Amino acid sequence: MKNLLLPVLAATLYLAPPALAQQTITPATGMSNPKTELRYNLSEDGSKYIKATFLNQVWLRWTDNNSGTTINGKPQDNTLDIGLRRTRLQLFGQLTDHVFFYTQFGMNNFNRLAQMSGNRKLQAFFHDALAEYKVFKGDDRLKLGGGLTILSGLSRFSQPSVGTIMTTDVPVFAQATVDQTDEFGRKLSVYARGQVGKLDYRVALSDPFPVQTNGQVAPEIGKRATFAKVGLNKQYQGFFIYNLLEKEPHTTPYMAGTYLGDKKILNIEGGLIYQKDATWYTPNGTDTTYADMLLWSLAAFADMPLQNNTYALSAYAGYFNTHYGNDYIRNNGIMNPATGTTDPSNFNGAGNAYPMFGTGETIYTQVGLRLPENLLGEMGTLMPYASFRHSSYSALAAPVDVWNYGINWLLDKHKAKVSLNNEIRPEFEIKPDGEPVKSSTRASTYLQFQIYF
Repeated sequence: MKNLLLPVLAATLYLAPPALAQQTITPATGMSNPKTELRYNLSEDGSKYIKATFLNQVWLRWTDNNSGTTINGKPQDNTLDIGLRRTRLQLFGQLTDHVFFYTQFGMNNFNRLAQMSGNRKLQAFFHDALAEYKVFKGDDRLKLGGGLTILSGLSRFSQPSVGTIMTTDVPVFAQATVDQTDEFGRKLSVYARGQVGKLDYRVALSDPFPVQTNGQVAPEIGKRATFAKVGLNKQYQGFFIYNLLEKEPHTTPYMAGTYLGDKKILNIEGGLIYQKDATWYTPNGTDTTYADMLLWSLAAFADMPLQNNTYALSAYAGYFNTHYGNDYIRNNGIMNPATGTTDPSNFNGAGNAYPMFGTGETIYTQVGLRLPENLLGEMGTLMPYASFRHSSYSALAAPVDVWNYGINWLLDKHKAKVSLNNEIRPEFEIKPDGEPVKSSTRASTYLQFQIYF
């Protein structure tokens, strides 16, 4: 066996540079001319290829913790932590004129508290694994596919290209069933997607996961709806975009956050997700009642250069109507830095959690401005931004208002950027009558360094 390993390793190292880095040699100088992507062309014109990408988002974060927060049993008012928000490897390609595949492997929310209940090394998993058939050679009118995929309904932020987002992190509430009946937003689905004229569409039939398999103890049935532990129906999804100006790219199902002025986009968008008997509750404390889940949204998205590409605008405004069932409400904290709470009146939960998902209505908007590309010379440019979310949930007497504002330092567009973000979130407490009311606001500030190649 050892005699075989050495020649195999030598052959691998010899073949790796042209196969993976796709370097070419300039005849006149003999100098290496590296490409800007990890791509191996399967045909001379490049229409058939295999491509690899890598994403890493490192966070340094300070959090003003919710009341009573503990970390490993010790009370802590605020925390400073380091984490990997996302680390991903993608491999995809067009194998023939009709056959496309896409896979993504990686992990999310990896900090010092990752896998508190088990082995910290068990964190990475396949996010996507799909196969797709392009019906018409040479255009994107109709693609049929299936597998584990992010492709979904509701909104563009339900299927975001996380390497191109503007606001440091995505509005996670738009990934409406995340880690409840899906795998970090992905579901086993069969789908059709395509572009016909100015219409970009995607429809899917999904097979959701049972809530009991998400690695957490599913809540017991009560007066507020939760995902049902008995029965499991298929999910129907659709998302439709009308491109008023340029079309958006259609290689993978993911949708860009901002093109930084490289395209002129103005869209009207709408989407929905429906599942029969998705949740259950007991209105009178005894009888079980099932509720259909119907989530839909309407939005407008603009992303375009201004003043001959001196600046670039990115803006989004959307309305979300999310009916999960009677008074459904779920708290969530992104890469939560805490493990528990000693305050029985704390409704949010530990760390940075707050009511992120619920039955009700949400208005979400974001806007950013990419400054002149040569603003900092060889050090790139800046892009300040702000976002606001206003949610009125039936389970809460007061709205959930969340502000984010920050700035991106674009060293090399999205390939290398540093982002500074501040978030202001509400805190709710439980009154003696059992109803949650807004008591204060809390803040989190995080610095992100992204590498995306």
